[in-house]
This record gives sequence, C-alpha cells and structure tokens, in this order.
Amino acid sequence: MADPTRDAAFDLISAVFDRHSSLDAALGRLPPGTAPRDRAAAHRIAASVFRHAGSIDAILDQHLRRAPPEAVRHILRIGTAQVVFLETSAHAAVGTSVELAKTRKLAPFAGLINAVLRRIAAQGKNVVSTLDLPRLDTPRWLWASWGIRARDIAIANGKEAPLDLSLMPGAQPPPGANVLPTGTVRLPTGTDVTALPGFTSGDFWVQDAAASLPARTLGNVRGRRVLDLCAAPGGKTAQLAAAGAHVTAVDRDRDRVHRLQENLQRLKLSAEIVVGDAVTYRPPEKFPFILLDAPCSATGTIRRHPEILLRRRQDISACVNQQNRLLDAALTMLAPGGLLVYAVCSLQSPEGEGVIDAALGRHALMIDPIDASIVPGLACAVSPRGLLQTDPSMWADQGGIDGFFVARLRRTHNA
Repeated sequence: MADPTRDAAFDLISAVFDRHSSLDAALGRLPPGTAPRDRAAAHRIAASVFRHAGSIDAILDQHLRRAPPEAVRHILRIGTAQVVFLETSAHAAVGTSVELAKTRKLAPFAGLINAVLRRIAAQGKNVVSTLDLPRLDTPRWLWASWGIRARDIAIANGKEAPLDLSLMPGAQPPPGANVLPTGTVRLPTGTDVTALPGFTSGDFWVQDAAASLPARTLGNVRGRRVLDLCAAPGGKTAQLAAAGAHVTAVDRDRDRVHRLQENLQRLKLSAEIVVGDAVTYRPPEKFPFILLDAPCSATGTIRRHPEILLRRRQDISACVNQQNRLLDAALTMLAPGGLLVYAVCSLQSPEGEGVIDAALGRHALMIDPIDASIVPGLACAVSPRGLLQTDPSMWADQGGIDGFFVARLRRTHNA
C-alpha cells in the first residue's frame, strides 16, 4: 500500500532535482487531496534531503557499485535522510522506501534499496562520523563566496529555522514565544502558525527577524507616503502600514498580490495595491520614502529554502542585472532628499554592496549610514560604511537569523 507522506516527498524531490522547481512551487502542485499532515511531513523529509544532499549522496556512494537510475536514487535519498537526519526508525524508513519503489514501478530495484538502507541503518550515527557535513552540503562556489564565515554559515544552514512573527501594535506574544532584541517573537521549529491564538484575529504575521529590518531602517514613517516595491507577499507592507504609513505596494505577480491582499485583510490593515512591474511603474507623484526588497538569489534564506543549495552559480549575474534595473527605476520615483532602502535576502556581495557601489557611480546619491541602535543586538552586522549584512550564524544561541543585506540611500537635493 502506498504511503502518502513518502509518495508526496518523492514528488517534491523529483520536482526540485529533475525539473528545477522551487520547493514552494512543488508543494503547490501536490494533489489537492493530500492531507495537511502528509503535506507537512513530506515537506520536512524533502527539505532534509535538500539541506543534506551532498552528505547523503556521499553516504550512498559508499554503498553503490554503480549509479542507479535517478528515481531510485531519490528513494534512497528519502530513506537515508530519515535514518540519518530525521531519527526515523530504521524499520519504518527501510520498509516505506521499499514500498515506495514498488508503487513507483521500480520493483526490480526494491532489493537494492532494502540492502543499501539496511547497511546505512546498521551504522547508525557512525555513518557521518568521518564526514565534513557543512562542507559536503555546501556547493563549492557558495563556500568560496562566503569567505572566512563560510563554515559558520554552513553549520547554521544545516539546521531548520524557527518560526518568527511580527506583532501588531499592542498585541501580546503567543504563549511560549521568546522576544528577540529587535522585537520579533520566536517559536520553535515546526510550530503551526494557524493554530496559535491570535492568528485568526490578526495579531501577527510570519516574518523572519532579518526580514523585518529593512522597514525599520526607514525610521518614523507615521503619516508619510511610502512606496513598497516588489512588495508581495506583504510582510513589509504590513509592517509599514502597522507603523502608520500610507503605503503603495507594487508587485507584478498576481498570485503573490492575492496573498498580500489576504494577509492585509486578516491583519485589518490597508494599503494601495498596484499590480505592475516596478521597472516600468511610474506614480503620479514622487515618494519621500521607498523600500525596494529586490528579487535575488535568496542565499540568505537557505535554512527555510534548502533547495537553493542545488542552484547553479550563473543565477547571480542575472539577479544583479535585474536589481540594477529595479534600483534605477526606483530612483526615478524618489523625491529629492528622499530616502530609499535597498534590501536583498542574499549573502552574495555582488547583489548587496556591489549593486550599491554601481548605483553610486550612476546617480547623485549618498549612503545614509545605518546606526547600530536601529538594529538592537546586531551591531556586528553593521559595516563601517553603515551597510547591514546579517547571516544565519548570527544569534546562533537564539536559533539564528536569515541573511539580509540592507542599505539606506539618500538622494541629494540637486539630483
């Protein structure tokens, strides 16, 4: 009999490895009848496979004389992830993997799958004792790009991220939550946000602590007009609206805009929403404050999106080209003397400081340094130039934080 959890996990893994899908997109394509419990369990198995793909394949290669078909390797990856990283009982991991082979019409390989996974299970935790997991699980190009912090970042990426929430003004943290220095409240990994008291009434929204920093750096926006570019799914829009700003939120993805609208409705917040491309959108008046959270490689969010580890290096140059276009467009909408905050959830310097330096060469701008007092507990993330770069190894004793780059740019009055 098919196991719905492992069956869904196989679909997720195949979508990401074979069709280069994102994990979120693959989840959206699971059969509508997939139970929420099976969906969540399959997501956890697949995420573990992506997070530890390098070490899982290294373990498997010790037990395989020749490369099996990719579908068989996917099943072996599922079984190995359960035994080694998810502490699933060996009997359950091996048995469900063998059954999965049969339901996926790979019965001739059931014996191989059974034998390999039994050998791995027999070794227990010793199977990884001689392996450098952070190094194996991080692509060479990423490791090299992170410099001296590479190992610390890779270790942090090997752990599942906790659940972070931003509170509406006056709302109380859910029971059991820890309050971080920046005001974000944190709950353990695996917490079901929809089951928390206060979710339905709109007391909070999901937002990593690092993702809340760009809007903070705009300062006091109460009663002021703020343009939020690339705004969906709306965490920063909600943050600005809750702070009393008059927000115009722009995004070109209608599905993501729909999520933004749903989030604002639940939170009982309002904003002007525009479905459009931020590169070509032009408002009737220029804005004194602009927040541009640009699309990027998202290498700062690997803890939450471990499939990013499977991407190729050339993704970065395409991201930088798009970021340059977006920033140039945003500056045409910024009033003289206005403040623009540029942010990316990336650890790659070309997408952060590289984009800023290029913009300074093209436009009449100056960096408005971020003061460490704006980001309590993260003074170590502020550079001498006043640029902010968090990475997942920060706040390690509190569960880590996503990687975000943030810069404040001031348009000179004679621009």
